[in-house]
Amino acid sequence: MASGSNNAGNAAEIDRLALALAKEPGSKAFIPLAEEYGKAGMWEEAAAVLEDGLKTYPSFITAMVALGRTYDQMNQPVKAKAILEEAVKMSPENLRAHRTLAKIYVAQGAKDAALRSCNVILAVNPQDQEALSLRETLGSPVVPATAVPPKLLRTKQPGKLVSESSVRSVETVQSSTAKSDPATLDAEERPTTVTQSSQGDLAPITSVADSTVDEHRSATVTQLEQWLTSIQARRRDRERPTESRPPTS
Repeated sequence: MASGSNNAGNAAEIDRLALALAKEPGSKAFIPLAEEYGKAGMWEEAAAVLEDGLKTYPSFITAMVALGRTYDQMNQPVKAKAILEEAVKMSPENLRAHRTLAKIYVAQGAKDAALRSCNVILAVNPQDQEALSLRETLGSPVVPATAVPPKLLRTKQPGKLVSESSVRSVETVQSSTAKSDPATLDAEERPTTVTQSSQGDLAPITSVADSTVDEHRSATVTQLEQWLTSIQARRRDRERPTESRPPTS
C-alpha cells in the first residue's frame, strides 16, 4: 500500500517537473527530473534528460556526475568512466564522482586508480566507511602519521645536505670550544696569571689584560721622557752661546 502511494507520488512529481521543463527548455529543471526518473528506476529516461541538458550546459558538473552514475546503473561502464573522469578533472574533490569511479576501477582491475579515488574521499571524510572498506578490500595498508622530517640545509659542498638540528649541535660544540680557548676570551673572561716568587710566595695576581695595559702605558711614559730630555737638551744648546758671548764696547 505504501509502495503504491510512493509510486503515485513519484509519478506526479515526474509529471510536474516534465511540464516545467517543457515550458522552459533552457532551465535546469532537468536535474530534479532526472533524479525522479532514477528513483523510479527509469534510467534510460534519466540519461536522455541529462544528455539534453548537458547540450545547453556542457560544463555543468552536477549533471555530468549524475549522467555518469546513470550510465553506471545502465551497466555502461565505458561511458560512465569517461564522463566521470572528465568531471573530476574539472572538480577534483567531487566525492560522488570518485565513489562511482572507485567501483568501476575495481571492476576493471585498476587497483591503483581505485585507491586514488578512495584516498580523495578519505582526505575529505576520513570516517567514510564505504571508502575505508573498499581500500581494505584492495589490500592497502593504513599509513600511520609520520613526524615532519627535520629541515635540511645545503652545505658548501654541492649536493650535500645536513639537518638543521645537526648544524645547531655543531654550533653548540664550537661555541663551547671557543669559550674554553684563552685566545678567544674577552678581557673579563680571561684567566688571571699567577706567578711564584723564588721564596715560594705568590706574587700579586694580575690579569693578562692588565699586563697588556701596563706594558702599553710604560712604553708611552718612556717615549714622553725621551721627548722631554730632547727638548731640554735643545734649550741648553740655545742658551750656551748667549752666556759665553763677550760684551761689546
